[in-house]
Amino acid sequence: MRKLDRFSRGMGIGGWLTNYKRFNVLPDEWRMPITIGDMEHFFSYITEEDVKNIAGMGLDHIRLGFDQIVLEEADKPYVYREEIFGLLENFVGWCEKYGLRPVLNLHKAIGNYCDIHEENSLLDSPELQKRFIALWLRIEETFKDKPDVMFELLNEVLDVPPEPWNELAEKTVAAIREKNPGRLIIVGSTCWNSPSRLKDLRLFDDPNVIYTFHNYTPHCFTHQRGVLQPNSLYYNRAMAYPGDIGPYREFYDLIRSGDDYMGWEKMDIEYLRQALQGAADFIKAHPDKILWCGEFGTIRHCKIEYRENWMRDMIRLLKEYDIPYCVWNYLSTPNDGNRFSLVDDDSRKILSEEMGRIIRGEV
Repeated sequence: MRKLDRFSRGMGIGGWLTNYKRFNVLPDEWRMPITIGDMEHFFSYITEEDVKNIAGMGLDHIRLGFDQIVLEEADKPYVYREEIFGLLENFVGWCEKYGLRPVLNLHKAIGNYCDIHEENSLLDSPELQKRFIALWLRIEETFKDKPDVMFELLNEVLDVPPEPWNELAEKTVAAIREKNPGRLIIVGSTCWNSPSRLKDLRLFDDPNVIYTFHNYTPHCFTHQRGVLQPNSLYYNRAMAYPGDIGPYREFYDLIRSGDDYMGWEKMDIEYLRQALQGAADFIKAHPDKILWCGEFGTIRHCKIEYRENWMRDMIRLLKEYDIPYCVWNYLSTPNDGNRFSLVDDDSRKILSEEMGRIIRGEV
C-alpha cells in the first residue's frame, strides 16, 4: 500500500470544536445556537501546548473534528465565523511547528448527527448538500497554500443506502478538485464508517483520495456503561478484555447487532481480526489505494488494563495489515457522555506509560 509522510500513527482531538456539549439533553431550540460559554470554550480548551504534547508522544498526525454549526453562523447559511476559521489556522500552524500533519474532519454536518434526531437529512436535502460543499470550498480557500492539510469530508455517515452518500462525496471531491487538484481528501463508508461497508464506497481514479474506516468492536465492551446509547445505559455492565462474550448475548439481542456478535464466543484478537475483515478485503482488492483507520478506542471509565489490552490488539492488527491509524481521542469534556480520552484532564499526561507505548506502535 502506498505511504504518506507523517501519516502512520495519529491522535484525534474531540471535545474542542465538536462534542463540546451534548445536544440530546437540550430542547430543540437550544441545539444549534453557539453561546458565549461555547465561544469561551473554543478559545481556551486546546492550545499550542496540547499540539506540542501530542508530538511529544511520538505521533505524526492529528485528526481535528469540528462541527458545521461551529464554523457557520446560526440561521445564516453560507456565512462563516471568521474567528473560528482563525482557530483552525492557528491549529494548522501549531501542527507545522511541531512536525505533525493536520487532518481537518467535518465531524458533524447539519443533517448527519449520530446522537440526535434531525428533521432534515443531509442526503435528502439539496440545500443542505449545497451548504456542505460550500463549507468545504471555504475551507479550501483558507488552506489553499497548505498542501499538507488533509480534508476528511464527513465523520461517520449514518446507516443509510450508500449511493446518496457516494453521489455527495463525488460532487464534493469534484468541487474541491476544481480549486486544488492535489488536495489530500479522505472519504469514509456508511454505517458509522463500518469496515464491512468499505465495499460499498465509490472509488476515485485519483491518487490523492484516501479511504477510511472506524472500529469499536465489540461495542458492548468499548462503550460499556455509556450514557448516550440506550442499550449500553440499560445493560449497565462493566466488562473485561479479553473475555468471554457468551454472557453478553442478551446485550446483542437488545441491539440486534449480528455483524458485531459474529457468532464468536470470546472477545480477543481473533474476534477483532474478523471484525476488520472488510478492511483486509479492501486492501487486497485495491492495493494501489491508501486505507486509514481514522478512529478507534475505549470508553474512559473502562479499567485501564482492559483498555490497554484492547488497544494493543487493535494496533497489532493494523500494523499487520500495514494500515495507518489514528486513536480516539486526546481529551474529552466532562459532559461528554462517551469519554474516550487518553490523557488526564488537568495534567494532560497520558493515562499510563503502557498506553503511550501501545499508541506509538511499540507492541
